[in-house]
Amino acid sequence: MPPSDPSVPPLPLSADLSRENGVALWKQIQQVLEAEIAQGVWPPGEKLPTEFQLAERFDVNRHTVRRALAGMEEKGLLRVEQGRGIFVHEHVIDYMVTKRTRFTENLRRQNRSTDGKFLFVEMEGASEKVAKALGLREGDPVICCAKVSYADGRPINVSETYFSAVRFPGIEDVLRECESITEALQRCGVRDYTRKSTRVIARLPSQADADHLRQPRNRPVLVTEGLDVDENGRPVSFGASRWASDWVQIVFEN
Repeated sequence: MPPSDPSVPPLPLSADLSRENGVALWKQIQQVLEAEIAQGVWPPGEKLPTEFQLAERFDVNRHTVRRALAGMEEKGLLRVEQGRGIFVHEHVIDYMVTKRTRFTENLRRQNRSTDGKFLFVEMEGASEKVAKALGLREGDPVICCAKVSYADGRPINVSETYFSAVRFPGIEDVLRECESITEALQRCGVRDYTRKSTRVIARLPSQADADHLRQPRNRPVLVTEGLDVDENGRPVSFGASRWASDWVQIVFEN
């Protein structure tokens, strides 16, 4: 038997399954677990026991348990984090896109903790899309800042934000120092900026994005592309973000 996991609470008493009522065993297991979630036995964010532990509890094979869990995941009751386990799904975050959109302010208004990790900050040649958004020529130097953002300790967003290297010389050093886009722009003379446009699509994630977001590759992500401008309407930054669709819904607010 594998060593106990202190992050998993003790199992409730075993539920008796009927092998004669015509209802598949996996369906009965699903019904039991769903009832326990509804009753608060497994609260939002709680880690479920392993397939092995559940198979022992219900006296079935792991394939039967796996089918029950898959049915619950399809209904949005569970989420699977690669390498970490299966968790009861929490409430979805409403990420508000307004004229003045700031990640930290947005989530703190919902009483959620925030954090972020810069993956890299480097100079590169502007792609056609980035150049068009920032009013540059393709190949012009831009600073790309790649970041993973967290809410309540879980990754919900992977993004790249681009700045003109000519307009903001040295911004890469400022970003590495303060690890805040808003603060870096303020140090570079941009007192405030607003969102001019946001485009949203859905697609499957790359392997790298799936790893950062701790989700399987067959689960879609929401992709946003946003252009921010200064008080004079001049482009400041262009950002491309991939959001964990299990966690976040994008809400546009006038």
